[in-house]
Amino acid sequence: MTMTGRIWTWLTVAVVVAGIGIQLPLSAQNEEGFFSTAPERFFNVFAYFTIQSNLLLGGTALVLALWPGRSHGELFKTLRLNGVLCIAVTGIVYHTALAGLDDLSGWAWVANLLLHTIAPVVGVLGWLLFGPRDQTDWRIVGWSIVFPLLWLAFTLIRGAFVHFYPYPFVNVDDHGYGRVLLNCLLVAVLFLALAAGATTLDRRLRRKTTVER
Repeated sequence: MTMTGRIWTWLTVAVVVAGIGIQLPLSAQNEEGFFSTAPERFFNVFAYFTIQSNLLLGGTALVLALWPGRSHGELFKTLRLNGVLCIAVTGIVYHTALAGLDDLSGWAWVANLLLHTIAPVVGVLGWLLFGPRDQTDWRIVGWSIVFPLLWLAFTLIRGAFVHFYPYPFVNVDDHGYGRVLLNCLLVAVLFLALAAGATTLDRRLRRKTTVER
């Protein structure tokens, strides 16, 4: 990884840390939220796909920043692809389906901007511009769907007990299981399409880099 790529990777980590670092205390202090106590509101932040996506992106970026030349195994490659794809899905879904539901100001607006807009931009651009390349294949694409499915299963099972759903499109109480499962299927199709596209693009970029060298 070049020095510019490493700086960009550290920037990605900083964006994620800042976004989550601002969001956690804001949510804990928000007494208008669904949960009644500050600890419940604090830990509930981690139930959001946005936060999980940022954690995946930031965590894998941190590993790349600390050990840029290390050869990584299949698990890390899967998590790296998950980080890039999940943050892309976060940005796409938020700006196409959820942005109009927000009326934010102050630090809440800053956290929202970092988590839903800046993190997706720097995450995807960082992958496109600096790689590293040759980190995905069709086997990893298959494994990459596991995390989103686990998140959906956790969200639906937890929601059945506490009646809290982090996003309107997975709210079974409002839409029923049929509509929610259809919404989840559409997101899964989007995710797999992005994964397939990322793998194909990675191969082309790898060949281009090899030819240039």
